[in-house]
Amino acid sequence: MQTRKTRHQFYLPDHLSARLDALAAQPGGSKTAVLSEALTAWFEQREAADIDAQFGKALDRQVRAVERIERRLDYLTEVVALLVRFHLTQTAHHPAFDKETQRLGQIRYESFVRIAGQMAARKPRGSAAKSSHSEEESKR
Repeated sequence: MQTRKTRHQFYLPDHLSARLDALAAQPGGSKTAVLSEALTAWFEQREAADIDAQFGKALDRQVRAVERIERRLDYLTEVVALLVRFHLTQTAHHPAFDKETQRLGQIRYESFVRIAGQMAARKPRGSAAKSSHSEEESKR
């Protein structure tokens, strides 16, 4: 397979020319191969930087969305753990339900809701500044 090649003439500083000569002197090396490989790597690096610039903002938004979901999941996990703890510790040996038992159950439920509300009002862990999304979450 024959490829078309274009001849280029350019000048290099002496220190780069010496390094190019040293690389080309290795077995199987040529100045054309070294420069082709170097230019290919340089262009790929620039293309990668362009892609980062193009998609970086979208990826940052996605990361922030995942972090919000993780915070919500942590909150829900704590609420479920609290509910299980209340259920297992507070209802272990109750007699049949009567008015007094119903009243105690209502007090415990209100305590659960109060504690869950306090947990929801806390600042998210690892975040110094509260975002507008966090404020919306705390209003829910």
